[in-house]
Amino acid sequence: MKGMRGERLSSQFREEIYTVISTDLRNKYPSMSAIISVINADVAPDLKSCKVYVSIFDTDADKKEATFKILKENAGYIRHELSKVLRIRTVPELRFILDASMEYGDKIDKLLKTIETDGGEDDGK
Repeated sequence: MKGMRGERLSSQFREEIYTVISTDLRNKYPSMSAIISVINADVAPDLKSCKVYVSIFDTDADKKEATFKILKENAGYIRHELSKVLRIRTVPELRFILDASMEYGDKIDKLLKTIETDGGEDDGK
């Protein structure tokens, strides 16, 4: 959604979704991963759907997948909680999308560190 209203709605959705996840869902499902970030909320212009990009950082891949599954299964619950907080006529349908940018950035950092340490040893020869 473009324009000032779209940006404002996306920002508000992102904040409120994170609040619901970090409070209600964590209390309901204590097995959720430690670090969950709501990266972006892309609201459609007609307010019918919203793509929610989340990043889940966990060392255990199974636990990460389980957390993402919990988020997808509770999309309706999160939508209902948003309807209580937001003052808009209809709350869009939420679709969660896993964003792997944190893992990708971590991988690039590790590669750069290995290049840096290997490069320093080669210069001394």
